[in-house]
Amino acid sequence: MSSSQGSSLSIEKGSTIDTFPVYVKELIAGGVAGGISKSAVAPLERVKILVQTRARGFHSLGVHQSLKRLLKHEGVAGFYKGNGASVVRIIPYSSLYFMTYERYKCWILDNHTVFGTGAMVDLLAGSAAGGTAILCTYPLDLARTKLAHEVVDAKASLGNGPGNRKSGIKSVIGSVYRENGMRGLYRGIGPTLMGILPYAGMRFCVYEELKRHVSEEHQRSMIMSLSCGALSGLLGQTVTYPLDVVKKQMQVNNLQAPPGGANTWNTITTIVSEQGWRQLFAGLGINYMKIIPSMAIGFATYDMMKLWLRIPPRQKTKSVSTG
Repeated sequence: MSSSQGSSLSIEKGSTIDTFPVYVKELIAGGVAGGISKSAVAPLERVKILVQTRARGFHSLGVHQSLKRLLKHEGVAGFYKGNGASVVRIIPYSSLYFMTYERYKCWILDNHTVFGTGAMVDLLAGSAAGGTAILCTYPLDLARTKLAHEVVDAKASLGNGPGNRKSGIKSVIGSVYRENGMRGLYRGIGPTLMGILPYAGMRFCVYEELKRHVSEEHQRSMIMSLSCGALSGLLGQTVTYPLDVVKKQMQVNNLQAPPGGANTWNTITTIVSEQGWRQLFAGLGINYMKIIPSMAIGFATYDMMKLWLRIPPRQKTKSVSTG
């Protein structure tokens, strides 16, 4: 009886949902997946940023002690400070990332058969999708990092002086733009692109490759999506993590500009000489704790949303193509 109710419900939903173009459904599915996965690990993301940017009072603490310190000085809300900016960024980023991946993949399959239909296509489409999404949403990423770093760094002085000011996404972006123009809003984009292109490509490449080795009846299993998503995120982050540290320090102006200017290579050498090479991996343990549930939840949610939104399998989507 409940199954007949469920089927009539899905038909009712389908009558409205099926009027949406496929790319709109992919945007919705990607946005929901990104927002849920990012909020689920917000406290760990906050601690990771504090460790990466060597915020006063946090760079030498472990995860547990950092969370206790945040709770003491800012309460539970401190775990989610900067998460508003993070979600505002991740929803359009994730929407664009998942949707353009599907579109790029269709385009490659239709126009460049030399790449076949396997891992290389997923790698190229994922990398292009990651680059597209980050270029469109980077100022929001910069605002998120500044909010998560600066507000708590001032609060570490027990609430004296500027720590009591309220900052928001609009005020941070406005301040950066007034001081440095568009160039300031894209500070750190170099290491971001160097990291996101292989990372975004590897995420989809590993995820889809793992799924290909799963039998057809288990392809849509929640456990399968969680496991494959977690592994793909873990491998991708391990390879590209130092570039994320470089990006965060460039975003918060944590270093004096080196002689040749604040480009990626000069920033890396400055971090190594002033803070030691281990700083390039600062927060990696926290990142592992964060990335496994985050990627697992993100991919699983995306697969569930594709089912709910009645997005056809990719083989059928291929003919809908890119025009």
